[in-house]
Amino acid sequence: MASTLDDVDRQILVELNRDGRMSIRTLAERLHISRANAYARVQRLRETNVIRGFRADVDHVAAGMGTSAYVTVNLRQAEWRAVGERLRTLPGVVHIALVGGDFDVILLVRAKDNTDLRRLVLDEIQGMPGVVNTRTLLVFEEFEPPTAAAMWEE
Repeated sequence: MASTLDDVDRQILVELNRDGRMSIRTLAERLHISRANAYARVQRLRETNVIRGFRADVDHVAAGMGTSAYVTVNLRQAEWRAVGERLRTLPGVVHIALVGGDFDVILLVRAKDNTDLRRLVLDEIQGMPGVVNTRTLLVFEEFEPPTAAAMWEE
């Protein structure tokens, strides 16, 4: 689908990435297109899973999850699918990526505090069948990333 996106579709993605709650009317006005055209394009982008949903941008510290870490995981290769499915069920795991290199999986996890992080890593993750070992990289500070919209802007 990505190859069939035109400039207007990319502009829609930029605008909705900035404000996912923007009305179709406002979107149409910003892009100088009709409301019907804006609605049809957003609907098509949703139906083709280019737009998979709309989410809140949550401040994890304000929400009580003050500790963050990247956790690398080595696992028995034959069990990567099962381990991945179990990792998806853990509260606090916000991103999972199967990667190549010195480890097999990298996770971004959020926890209330270091005690909660220890429980998540040592009890939950390391206790899973198929997990060989983990390494935890504590996050001291996070910086606001460039917006995802930057990839569609010229």
